[in-house]
Amino acid sequence: MNVRAAGSVFIDRHFHALTHRNYRYLWTGQCVSLIGTWMQNIGQSWLVLTLTGSPLKLGMVTACQFLPILLFSLFAGIIVDKFPKKNILLVTQTVSMILAFTLATLVLTHTVRYEFIIVLALLLGLNNTLDMPTRQAFNIEIVGKEDLMNAIALNSTTFNMARIVGPSIGAVMMAWLGAGWCFLLNGVSFIAVLYGILQIQTAPYVRKKTSREGVFKEIKDGIVYIARDPVLAQTVLLVTVIGTLAFNFNILIPVFTRNVLQLGETTYGTLMSCLGIGSFAGALTMSFRSKKGPRVKISMIASLVVASCLILNGLSTSVWLCGGVLALTGFFNIMFATNSNSNLQMNAKEEYRARVMSVYALVFAGSTPFGSLFAGYVADRFGANGAFVVCGLLTGILCLIIIWKFRKTGGKKSVEAI
Repeated sequence: MNVRAAGSVFIDRHFHALTHRNYRYLWTGQCVSLIGTWMQNIGQSWLVLTLTGSPLKLGMVTACQFLPILLFSLFAGIIVDKFPKKNILLVTQTVSMILAFTLATLVLTHTVRYEFIIVLALLLGLNNTLDMPTRQAFNIEIVGKEDLMNAIALNSTTFNMARIVGPSIGAVMMAWLGAGWCFLLNGVSFIAVLYGILQIQTAPYVRKKTSREGVFKEIKDGIVYIARDPVLAQTVLLVTVIGTLAFNFNILIPVFTRNVLQLGETTYGTLMSCLGIGSFAGALTMSFRSKKGPRVKISMIASLVVASCLILNGLSTSVWLCGGVLALTGFFNIMFATNSNSNLQMNAKEEYRARVMSVYALVFAGSTPFGSLFAGYVADRFGANGAFVVCGLLTGILCLIIIWKFRKTGGKKSVEAI
């Protein structure tokens, strides 16, 4: 067997979502765009901390970026079902590009202010409210149900590969040229994903309009549908806890780097890359086992390991120890997120899928304003170490309660799914 044939067999076995032409275009564009996104993420966090010196104000920026998701994601699920998802993504990705160029202009012309960053964060959050459930629900249209989990795992692989590369490049760029160049290159990177989306050719799923159903009735039906399914309900509750308390790294890691380790941008980028390395490994692991499908047990175990890792992060006293623990945290974070996402999409009926994924966006990303403000407040009072420990303890306790409740009462279907 020649090298090309061997490579084709390997891709078909472990990365079978890439055998779909449409998915290859989307995935390739994301490989480029997400590097720019992570450059902007670390650049914005460091910029705010430099301008204000306040972990709480940094938490407020993150809260503003995710507040629209909290307020409007349930309505977004209704919109996603009624329009072609390709067209929606073209609009949302274009808006994200414009916002990145705007922030770059403000920084490079030395006119940036904390208030401007708040406004841009709100606008980006409003745009992402529509973008997130659209991208989630679009996957199954371009790869089908059989390859869905593999596509989700590959998305996570791409995201976390970018999390390794993006912060490393961004940290060097901030140290040499300033944060403005991170935002500028992020804007340019959207060209790749827009080109990829334009090349996709698929028959879109658009749910038929029913004159008797109003928007609020459709939202209520989606929530009731989730509540009545033990697998969906347990997954959504666990995602709520992890999304609120365990994904505040954009706040805690720069504060830990600056105030605890008393180091600069390069160390911050290194620690974020360590988180990305672990996440990348977790995403590859989930990709290799995707043929087996999602399991509720994986979400249970991963949520408890993540809680333990947060506590260990808080007890870390050196760059190397913190980096190692963050890599482990990233590994189990992605195992949890990929498995939970797949669980929801594969167990939801087609007519409810966009609404289920809008609830997923609500609890996973929409809960971030509460988590980021909480983490920022605790870090202000007790330092980044204390914030890591408190978030870890609360995560572990709440996840144990959810797991116990569904095993004790309404979780018969959930337990059988294990």
